[in-house]
Amino acid sequence: MIQEETYDVAVIGAGAAGLAAAAETAGAGRSTVVIDREELPGGILRQCIHNGFGINYFKEELTGPEYATRITRIAEEAGAVFALGSAVTDVKRLPDNRFGLVALSAERGVVRYTARAVILAMGCRERTRGNLAVPGTRPAGIYTAGSAQKLLNRDGALPGTSAVIVGSGDIGLIMARRLRWCGIEVKAVIEIMPQPSGLPRNIAQCLDDFGIPLYLEHAVTNIGGAKRVEYVDVAPLADGIPDASKTFRIQCDTLLFSVGLVPENELSRQLGVELNPATGGARVDSGFQTSVPGVFAGGNVLHVHDLVDFVSEEAALAAKAALRYLDGAPPPERNRVRVEANLKYVVPGYFSRNLNTVFSFRPLITADAAQLTARLDGEIVWKRRLRSIRPAEMIKVELPGTLLNRSGDLVFSLETELEA
Repeated sequence: MIQEETYDVAVIGAGAAGLAAAAETAGAGRSTVVIDREELPGGILRQCIHNGFGINYFKEELTGPEYATRITRIAEEAGAVFALGSAVTDVKRLPDNRFGLVALSAERGVVRYTARAVILAMGCRERTRGNLAVPGTRPAGIYTAGSAQKLLNRDGALPGTSAVIVGSGDIGLIMARRLRWCGIEVKAVIEIMPQPSGLPRNIAQCLDDFGIPLYLEHAVTNIGGAKRVEYVDVAPLADGIPDASKTFRIQCDTLLFSVGLVPENELSRQLGVELNPATGGARVDSGFQTSVPGVFAGGNVLHVHDLVDFVSEEAALAAKAALRYLDGAPPPERNRVRVEANLKYVVPGYFSRNLNTVFSFRPLITADAAQLTARLDGEIVWKRRLRSIRPAEMIKVELPGTLLNRSGDLVFSLETELEA
């Protein structure tokens, strides 16, 4: 028999974003269910045994499992209900403007949930070898960095004895250090870009401290091996194209891909949510409401963050907006926000007049100093000089509502001193 349950809020995802959102809505007295396909709440935090989490959100340094345990406890104590080991397969708006969700569970079978508001917190997934179309054989020993991390930290198994890592994202850098701690030789980290993709501190602590070579502007051009990876061929890039004449071979039995993350938005598409091509996530207003009224998004499902603390902070803001929606507040204004010089994207994609708003950006340049400028209908209303600009580090600023005092397009640009 199909079971049915009704809540004020359905949160899809029990990671750092979903738990923070559930703590807000349940803490405000709204019945809240958190649905996640994993058997334990906390998401990827459960396998991130290193420290460095929680400095902003909890004002102390925690490991990933410690962060997950603490934020789970807060959500539980607030009264959130958990539906774990449950995969949401269908979500849609009902004729009465509520939302219907169908979840499959090995324990409970099919469960239908009805909610007045939905908070999307599905996080993101890793790009794989298939996304890069790397030539070669298809032997064992090829992993995403996250799957290797889970194998080591949660399952207690070694992925191999010698490894090459493709991509210098933070997960890959942290895994380079973790592999070395476990006695696995890390032969190299290969990065196609002219600068690392990860945070500078992770370059220093995870590569430099262990003498692991980082090959910038290089690519893996071939994977060799029969039953198991035996080697990879690597070539430098000339104008983005591998220079085959300078190819060299690295012997290894394990290959990890740390080549970026993609927001998990299949359910968003089911709902008809407008997506932003620059982020892969939903286009949201100042309250993190999507183009579908009553559907909110926060965290890595919206855009990929550098720090888990920012994920939780953003999801909590989305939850507060969901509470205002449930209270019958009128929808916020949708004045367009966009980016120009040297910025990939901005979140949120709309602002409301007279409302303090936090904006997040991903820079496209590396610079020791640059000026971030905001123009409202062509007039400069705000600017700030920033230091140490890196694509790997998100920029976050808050603009007071007194500056956002009229309708029109809000345009941000990032300019170095030479461009200004």
